[in-house]
Amino acid sequence: MTQKPLVILTHPMPEAWVAPLREAVRLVVGPADVAGVDASLQPYFAEAEGLLTWLIDPVDEALLAQMPRLKVVSNLAVGVDNIDLAACSRRGIAVGHTPGVLTEAVADMTMALLLAVARGVFVAAEDARVGRWGLWRPDAWLGAELHGSTLGILGLGQIGSAVARRARAFGMRILYTSRSPKPEAEAAWGAVRVPWETLLAESDFLSLHVPLTPETRGMVGKAALRRMKSTAYLVNMARGPVVQTEALVQALEEGWIAGAALDVTDPEPLPPEHPLYRLPNCLITPHIGSATHTTRRKMAEVAVANLLAGLRGAPLLHQANA
Repeated sequence: MTQKPLVILTHPMPEAWVAPLREAVRLVVGPADVAGVDASLQPYFAEAEGLLTWLIDPVDEALLAQMPRLKVVSNLAVGVDNIDLAACSRRGIAVGHTPGVLTEAVADMTMALLLAVARGVFVAAEDARVGRWGLWRPDAWLGAELHGSTLGILGLGQIGSAVARRARAFGMRILYTSRSPKPEAEAAWGAVRVPWETLLAESDFLSLHVPLTPETRGMVGKAALRRMKSTAYLVNMARGPVVQTEALVQALEEGWIAGAALDVTDPEPLPPEHPLYRLPNCLITPHIGSATHTTRRKMAEVAVANLLAGLRGAPLLHQANA
């Protein structure tokens, strides 16, 4: 009887999500509380044919060199910046990811952060909770309105487009910066493609939806933040290193911009003593853009399907490398 292929799952996931794997492979699961592919899994590296990773797991040349039988890496994420795609391609290893299924959930969360930071919801809620809610005053807890304001979107891919669709329903003017024009978005929502410098200067809200690449890493630094309006808000739903953290701290402390909402940070997780947490004009959530029951389950289904296809030598549902 042919032995089932060995697959490494870097961290535990709900049993219902991995049931199809357990039926088809010999599954080895890493620890829950360690980022990366833990050293305790090393005895299985030489035999592993599949690797199911999270976005917190670097997959580099050094790791791949220890896995000579590896056929497929399946990443439970849209982004694959944690994986050396070129190294995988050189070794004939397919890399899967999970685009599409999380688009609507992340777009919903983007709007939630836009509204929360614009209206200072987190500050007002905390004031109410600790007893700073006194008599009603017309000048208390004033915020900005989405309606009639300009939303700048950096990266008008699937998620950026879903955000534009929602923002248009709020009556926002849509500007975008993207590597290529998006005529469908321009026709549907009146989106206008502008240079990066114009996006910075004209946006009342700047929402980031680009992958982390050498070009986008640190893209929002001092120079970019200085170009933004002092009344503008930054929302980062992309990857933490797209924004230079120290520059953002200075921008918020010195009033270069009005506020920021971050679902991703650099580093991640952000230490609880970090100065961003002390700023009342900064809202931070722990990378929960896709965190709905439905979406995370679908992501797992796609990741498992990618992995099983790669083991068979079949085309992946979504492959990130050639």
